[in-house]
Amino acid sequence: MKLTKYTHACVRLEKNGRVLVLDPGTFSESAEALAGAEAVLVTHEHGDHIDVPAVVAALKGNRDLAVFAPAGVADNLRQEASDAADRIHTVDPVSAFETAGFAVRSFGGQHALIHPQIPVVANIGFLLDENVYHPGDSFVIPDGISVRTLLVPIHAPWSKAAEVVDFVIGVRAPRAFQIHDGLLNGNGLKIVEGHVKRLGAKYGTEYQHLAAGESVEV
Repeated sequence: MKLTKYTHACVRLEKNGRVLVLDPGTFSESAEALAGAEAVLVTHEHGDHIDVPAVVAALKGNRDLAVFAPAGVADNLRQEASDAADRIHTVDPVSAFETAGFAVRSFGGQHALIHPQIPVVANIGFLLDENVYHPGDSFVIPDGISVRTLLVPIHAPWSKAAEVVDFVIGVRAPRAFQIHDGLLNGNGLKIVEGHVKRLGAKYGTEYQHLAAGESVEV
């Protein structure tokens, strides 16, 4: 399949002429990513992972589009796009379904802790075709699964570099690419990615940086 990285946490997957998009948020080129998509998977409710107006517009303009998200996100979208309510689906942790020609499995259920005084929201990680894993804002490792392509939240208010490295080491996917990189400048990325690339390689993971708009076959 073809994987295209957009700014921050958004990724577009294409296979056999069909398109699935993960986390088209406000930091990303959401309208571009959503063009022609049949399915959108949303990990959680934060704006950098879902641009609600863009997703609602896509639902209204494309009757083939379906959205899969945690309950809170799905409920909000049903209110914003009531005429598309039957195409907005609630996803629970540890579930499996098919959409847009992709086999999907869900993991986790909770956003990583930012601070004890900041409420924790629902977060679901998605595994596509037993291959690409997008964890959203979490370091949940899929159990009983050998992930082949890992999308790594390289930097966030809820993480530190050691946790990012340990996540990569724990998953041990052959290939890894960054997501959640919209809050770092080039210098910060160079430091964190240097650690991930060097230490991940010791455990069999080849890490590669993707520029916004860059595509790769996975």
